[in-house]
Amino acid sequence: MQQEYILVKKSTPLTGEVLLSGAKNAVLPIMASLLLTSGVSILKNVPRLTDVEFMVTLLQELGAKVVCNYDQNILIVDTTDVHKWQVSENLMKKMRASIVVLGPLLARFKSANLAMPGGDEIGLRPIDYHLKNFQKMGAIITQKDNLISLKADQLIAQRFVLDYPSVGATQNILMATVLISGVSHIVNAALEPEIIDLIAVLTKMGAQIEIESPATLKIIGVEKLVPIEYTVMNDRLEAGALLIAAAITGGDITIPNASCDNMELFLMKLKEMGHEIIYLQNGGVRLKATMTPKAVSFKTAPYPGIATDLQPLFMIAQIVSQGNSEIVETVFENRFLHVPYLRKMGAYIEASGHKAILTGVNELQGQDVEATDIRASCALVLAGLVAQGTTRVFGVPHWRRGYESLDNKLRALGAQLEILKN
Repeated sequence: MQQEYILVKKSTPLTGEVLLSGAKNAVLPIMASLLLTSGVSILKNVPRLTDVEFMVTLLQELGAKVVCNYDQNILIVDTTDVHKWQVSENLMKKMRASIVVLGPLLARFKSANLAMPGGDEIGLRPIDYHLKNFQKMGAIITQKDNLISLKADQLIAQRFVLDYPSVGATQNILMATVLISGVSHIVNAALEPEIIDLIAVLTKMGAQIEIESPATLKIIGVEKLVPIEYTVMNDRLEAGALLIAAAITGGDITIPNASCDNMELFLMKLKEMGHEIIYLQNGGVRLKATMTPKAVSFKTAPYPGIATDLQPLFMIAQIVSQGNSEIVETVFENRFLHVPYLRKMGAYIEASGHKAILTGVNELQGQDVEATDIRASCALVLAGLVAQGTTRVFGVPHWRRGYESLDNKLRALGAQLEILKN
């Protein structure tokens, strides 16, 4: 059987203008939220990703009718005939984001049966935060092996206090409570831009949601939600990938549809490295790279901190900069799985537990490497752009799960890469 790989060659400075696609981490829970309605909804700016295709299949399995127009990045979803609340184990194993159907199914049917979710191996990401709060709202939970069953005679509005601002748990609890009579609160809620996008969707459906300080969502239950037409936010993580690609190659790129408000700390760190960040008058951002970047230390954190999904990519920028840096990963315990491959390429990295110490190098050497997750696939491609010789990045399915045509966008800016089979 032939195996795909991304062939990457050392790049000249990337230059030009590039547009972002819709955000993967926003569109998947938004697609799940449509289960709260009955009727036809239209989603725009939907990226063509294998994770989106998996979610389409999941919705269809539950009884929805879905029309995909990926050429125009539009999904038309009719949830009128959704009649099932059981998701097959095979689908659940394909992506972790499938867990976000749990809240909508429980709200709609007072029942949900599914398997433990699959996806990237970057950490445990336990669903305890989800389950114990579903239990608090009245669901009876039974678990046998890998299968979970939830059932409730009635769901009750509650005050939910999260141990950690989990994005998935916030999304699930939020979608479960919008149809519960009374007032619910989610304390220590995640407030990532993708959560705000979901709140905008639910509000357009007719939900009553308020954001209170500190980090609290107030939900006033309504009897019914209606179908919507909505444009998904642009992908801030893709923006980060493109800006890092320009920075490490000494380039000059403009992203007119980037939202700088969503990336303030990340952009500040790029400035500290010496890169020039220009905020465009009508929105968007331009990066003009310095030829003598200085390494900076950073740690990941829930928003508005630096996103864990940017950590493997931003690590590449530190590797090819001057000086030492320290990276602390506070979100996932297995976020350094790409490090051995970077060492193979010539990077100086000492990684232990949640911390990595880096010493900048003058150059990397192209090697055959294996992507272990979505963001590692991008990090290794970026490393290939500044490595001498040729780099082959295996694990293309991860790339396709997370990035819509990013290889084409990088090529348009001047990068040398292509997806091949051996």
